[in-house]
Amino acid sequence: MKYRINKRTGDRISEIGFGSAYLFEAGMAEGVRALETAVEGGINYFDLAAGDAAAFPIWGKALAPVRKQVLFQIHFGADYSKGGYGWSLKLEDVKRSVDWQLGELHTDYIDYGFIHCQDELADWAQYQKNGVYAYLRSLQAQGVVKHLGLSSHTPVVISRIMDEAPIDMLMFSVNPAYDYGQGEYANGSVDERSAIYRRCEKEGVGISVMKPFSGGQLLDAKQSPFGRALTRAQCIQYCLDKPGVLTVLPGAANAREVEELLTYCSASEAERDYAELGSFAPPQASGKCVYCGHCRPCPMGIDIGLVNKYYDLALAGDGMAAAHYRKLEQNASDCIGCGHCDSRCPFSVPQSERMREIADYFG
Repeated sequence: MKYRINKRTGDRISEIGFGSAYLFEAGMAEGVRALETAVEGGINYFDLAAGDAAAFPIWGKALAPVRKQVLFQIHFGADYSKGGYGWSLKLEDVKRSVDWQLGELHTDYIDYGFIHCQDELADWAQYQKNGVYAYLRSLQAQGVVKHLGLSSHTPVVISRIMDEAPIDMLMFSVNPAYDYGQGEYANGSVDERSAIYRRCEKEGVGISVMKPFSGGQLLDAKQSPFGRALTRAQCIQYCLDKPGVLTVLPGAANAREVEELLTYCSASEAERDYAELGSFAPPQASGKCVYCGHCRPCPMGIDIGLVNKYYDLALAGDGMAAAHYRKLEQNASDCIGCGHCDSRCPFSVPQSERMREIADYFG
């Protein structure tokens, strides 16, 4: 397992985390085995927006003994008073739900307290009006909540809340289908979604990824909007290549499914390669670098994907991007214009031309 650092909090977070939506289906014994398998495999980040209240006793039994080794993101707005998952913007509902969750988890603190499920600007207005946001911030001031998070599928809402709240972690739905305008939560244009990734990278806000497989649709050719199936490893790598992303949170309901997810850690570069997405990309995505690294190897040793990433971040206003760029052993000015990268880019990016543009920009 590899780990990434949240720049705002200093937390060391596993690249693969654990999504909780289906855990309750396993039952106590198998659910505990699934969580123990996850911890043994190096997973240390757990999303607790469960599909049913029955998941919480499982979490409590399996993870209370290793509580100091793991990180929880808990959602202020997820309501389990009726057993199944519900959503509430009422302050008293939120208080009862959070208290109940802490009790079932046998813990007295929350690593990441999330402003939950904000998909419309009206949700954010109501969240503040009802006092839920103030309550979350008060728990943060008391040290019960360590860091502040936000869960949303909608770029315009994310931008507004990040303007108004000190967000440390964003939970965002990331996968090729949504980024290319396909699916229930494909909110925002290609450019709007890219802007969120770059803003998070610029501001040090980590992204925890929900729905990396688009609810399993991307793994099934019959359901995939592209008419072709991708693998788990391809989808996970796609997410991890996005600026700002720290961890990917696929759902798992048993130990076998956790073991399948962990195979990503030993997958080869070829198995993780998602270059075939270039044939799926819509016109508005063509010619835009997604940092996939398929242009490698460069005969001059340039990490073309990373050079592109620092350039895009610099254009987005990231003050550190230029410094990171200049620390590279080889950069755009070392390009000899051989065109090898142009012929290999699955997204039709004229990389050799772009290297000249980047070299001019950074001087």
